[in-house]
Amino acid sequence: MDSLRSNGKIMIVGAGGVATVAAHKCALIPEVFKEIIVVSRTISKCESIKRAIKSKYGRDINIAQVDADNVPEMVLLIERYKPDVVLNLALPYQDLHIMDACLEKGVHYIDTANYEPIDEAHFEYSWQWAYRDRFKQKGIMAVLGSGFDPGVTNVFTAYAQKHLFDEINYLDILDCNAGSHGHAFATNFNPEINIREVTQVVRHWLEGKWVETPAIIEDGSIHFGFDYPMVGRKESYLLYHEELESLVKNIKGLRRARFWMTFSENYLTHLRVLRNVGMTRIDEVDYEGQKIVPVKFLKALLPEPASLGTKYTGKTVIGNIMTGKKDGKIITRYIYNVCDHEEAFIETGTQAIAYTTGVPAMIGAMMVLTGVWQGNGVFNIEELDPDLFMDALNKYGLPWQVVEHEPLPDSF
Repeated sequence: MDSLRSNGKIMIVGAGGVATVAAHKCALIPEVFKEIIVVSRTISKCESIKRAIKSKYGRDINIAQVDADNVPEMVLLIERYKPDVVLNLALPYQDLHIMDACLEKGVHYIDTANYEPIDEAHFEYSWQWAYRDRFKQKGIMAVLGSGFDPGVTNVFTAYAQKHLFDEINYLDILDCNAGSHGHAFATNFNPEINIREVTQVVRHWLEGKWVETPAIIEDGSIHFGFDYPMVGRKESYLLYHEELESLVKNIKGLRRARFWMTFSENYLTHLRVLRNVGMTRIDEVDYEGQKIVPVKFLKALLPEPASLGTKYTGKTVIGNIMTGKKDGKIITRYIYNVCDHEEAFIETGTQAIAYTTGVPAMIGAMMVLTGVWQGNGVFNIEELDPDLFMDALNKYGLPWQVVEHEPLPDSF
C-alpha cells in the first residue's frame, strides 16, 4: 500500500459491537493507525474497549465522552485530538451532525450506514449526497457505506464490474445469518435501527424503476429457499437495503437489483406480535404522564447486541450473485464470504454481524489514510477502486470466494 498521507490518527465515534471490532483491527496495524481515539456518549463502553485493547495488544488508546448530535462538542473533540479521519459507527440519525463537524475542521469522514431522520422510518442517500459540493470545496473526502452491506457487497459489485464482466445486468445480494444466539428474540445490531429497517415496505429495481412489494411480516411478502455455502438451505426474504440506491446509479447496465435476507419463523412471529401490540411504533405515546417511544422502550428490554457473542454459534454467509455479459457470453458469478460467530468472539469479543461490519469499516479508513482512495467530495464505496480493499478483506479476516452459479429467476 502507499505510504501514509497523514499522521495516522483515527477517531471512532461509537462504542458498540461494530466499533469494538474496528478498534481491535486498527490496533493490529500500528504502522497505519498510529493513534486511535474512541468516543461515545457512554464512556463506560469506551473504557471497556480501551481495557480489551490494552490487554490483548498492549496498546493504549484515547477515549472521550461526546454527544455526537452536538456539533460544537464534536468540533471541540476533533480540535483536541486532530484526527485525520473520523469513522462514524454511531447511529444513522447522527450522520449529518458528524459530517458537519468534519466539514468545519477539514477531516475525512467514513460511515457504514446512510442517514435516516429519527422521526421517520425512512433512509436514503439524498441528505448525504447533498454534501458533495461542500466536501469538494473543503478538499476532503466522505466515504459512505464502508460496512458489509452496504460496503463489501458494493465492493464485490465494483470488483466484478472491473474484472469479471463487461456488463452486469442482474444483481442479487443475499445476506444469511445461520447462527443461533440462544435468546427467544434479539437483534444482531441496534434493535431500534433493525426493527425500523425490516418493517418497511420493500423495494427492488426492475427495468429502470423501483417496484414496491409488502414488508417481510406482511401477507404477500416475497421469499424463497436458497442453498447457502456451508450452511445449507435457508428461507430468504426480499428486503429493501440502502446499497441498492447507489448501485443502480453507479453500476451501468443493471436491469434488476434485489436484496435478500434470511429470517427465522421465530423472529418473524415475534416481530408481528410486537408490531400488532404497538411496540414497534417510533412516535411518542403518553404513559403515566411521561412521553415514551415504544421501540426505544423495547430496545431497553432486549439483549444488548454486543453481548450476544458469548453464546453465538454458527455462521454468516453474505454475497452477490451477478449475471451479465463477458466477451459476448452470458455468465453468472457468485462472490461471497463466510464468517463464523465463535471465531469472531474469540478474536474480538463480538458476534459475526458486528465483525463483518467492523472489519470493512477499518479497511475503508485504511484506504483513505494510506492514500489508496483519494478525492474531494462524497463517494459511495463502489465509486472507488476495489482491488486493494478486496486484498485487505482476505488479509484481515473476511476471505471471499468467486464461483460459477446458476442465474436467479425473475420471480418466485
